[in-house]
Amino acid sequence: MIPRIHNRGKRTIGLLAYLYGPGKYEEHTDPHMVASWDDNAPDPGRDPQATLKQLQRLLDQPVQNVDEGSRPAQHVWHLSVRNAPTDRILTDEEWADVARRMVAAAGIDDPDQEAGCRWAAVRHADDHIHIIATLVREDGYKPDLDNDAQRVQDEARRLEAELGLRRLNSGDRTAAQRPTSAERHKAERTGRTRTAREELRETVRRAVAGAANYAEFFDRLGASGLLVVRRVAPSGDLLGYKVALPSDRNKDGEPIFYAGAKLAPDLSLPRIRQRYEGQEAPDETAVGSPQPRPSQARRSATGAVWTALLVIGQDDDGAAAAQIADVGEVLDALAKTSAAHTRRELSDAAFAFERASRSHIRAERQQDRVLRQAARDLVRGGPALGRGEDGAGTAMVIDMLFFLVITAAAWHAKKGHAQQAAAAQQTAEHLRAAYRNAAVAPLSVLRERGRQLTLPLQRRYGSAMREAVPDLAQRVLDEAGWPALAATLAEAEAAGHDVVPLLAEAASRRELDTAESMSDVLVWRLRRLADLPAAAGTDSPAKGTRASTVRSRQSSVPGQGSPRQDRPAPGR
Repeated sequence: MIPRIHNRGKRTIGLLAYLYGPGKYEEHTDPHMVASWDDNAPDPGRDPQATLKQLQRLLDQPVQNVDEGSRPAQHVWHLSVRNAPTDRILTDEEWADVARRMVAAAGIDDPDQEAGCRWAAVRHADDHIHIIATLVREDGYKPDLDNDAQRVQDEARRLEAELGLRRLNSGDRTAAQRPTSAERHKAERTGRTRTAREELRETVRRAVAGAANYAEFFDRLGASGLLVVRRVAPSGDLLGYKVALPSDRNKDGEPIFYAGAKLAPDLSLPRIRQRYEGQEAPDETAVGSPQPRPSQARRSATGAVWTALLVIGQDDDGAAAAQIADVGEVLDALAKTSAAHTRRELSDAAFAFERASRSHIRAERQQDRVLRQAARDLVRGGPALGRGEDGAGTAMVIDMLFFLVITAAAWHAKKGHAQQAAAAQQTAEHLRAAYRNAAVAPLSVLRERGRQLTLPLQRRYGSAMREAVPDLAQRVLDEAGWPALAATLAEAEAAGHDVVPLLAEAASRRELDTAESMSDVLVWRLRRLADLPAAAGTDSPAKGTRASTVRSRQSSVPGQGSPRQDRPAPGR
């Protein structure tokens, strides 16, 4: 149940005409009153003798009874209450009870007093009602509407439980402004999947991702095709900005602009300014600075995400909030530069995480430079091809981002940020899907290499697994991804690493239970810890391992003889 308090107005008759009319798109059916302040107000929808003018005069009577100087300039209060599409259809009697409780919660009327405001609840669709009220009480005083929006939200949560409706998470007023009904209808008419406000929000977020300064931010906005207007003081200081889609115009053919703050709180100019304060110009501003390759940028991003995981795990809320806020920048940059087969899910992940990136806990911006630089490097590195080292690097950073997003969800849940925690969980599902698309090719190569390992090597790595992580070993060995992990162990050993402590370190980094495939997670952790290429090399791992066995301590290779050692690895 979503209650929404609309902007106040000064024409009671105008709002009544809309509520009882056909709607802007002929969507209103059978408009009628379900409740009113005294349950005796005339209903122009069902009573042929009643008129809109009669109802308007009754609603406005307390306003007219006070001196003109005491009347509120905007005296018409308007609340809509909408149920989810999956909710059952409420009866008129149920909607009437909803209306009475909503006006009581808001402070419009109180059933225990006889001096409330006059109001009426109109239903013209199955899934919602509108409540109109005039803001002078019967005793001539004005109602106490402080914090009315939060109070009706709280009442909605109670009504959802009592009426068996879809339970929504409580908000904290840090969410971006929702698109209006008019914006949604316009998007439908023009064939857009998202409203202009949502498209602009996504484009601006990608422009700000990793930008070093205002100049780069505005250059990116212009390059994205948006119309951009800056608000500049006579002194030359930048005061604000607004953006518009070239195709989104009003009835006069003029572009419809949105200020950054109207897109999202963290896209206002002051909030963007906080990202740049106290930060030195990035090193690449120097002439001749090399541009990172996409694979390099992804590997650096993996390390940055791991650093962020450590910070969130510490007891510093400001630093954690900064890391979580800038995960959004990394997701935006990754979506912008990834190959087509992962771009859609990554874009959806970034879109979902936008809600998880904000809370009332103030982000300590000096703590977030590593992630912001990672986002910057991803953008500078440019689009990845989606195969070879680029594709494997994308899978590696998505795998790490998944754990970071799950950690962010747990952090938000601990702080009581219900909407943010839910958004992070939704992001994780998109990342799962993106990971499957990104990882299928590089892991297929690794699995085939693992199946080609000699039987003694397969047995040795199985025994190493049992020694390093005895509690998880059998589960990992039984997974379809074990051959890829065995091939990675072979590469690590060929590079001179002792595989038992390396495995133990990889398994201890973070919990593995939330992973669909623990062997996949260990593959990417090992390849990062051992500084291996994200994609398997061209040389045979088995051949390299045999040549370098002397570099590994034999004491670290466990003995043979377990039942697992008597059969080849899964998939053989």
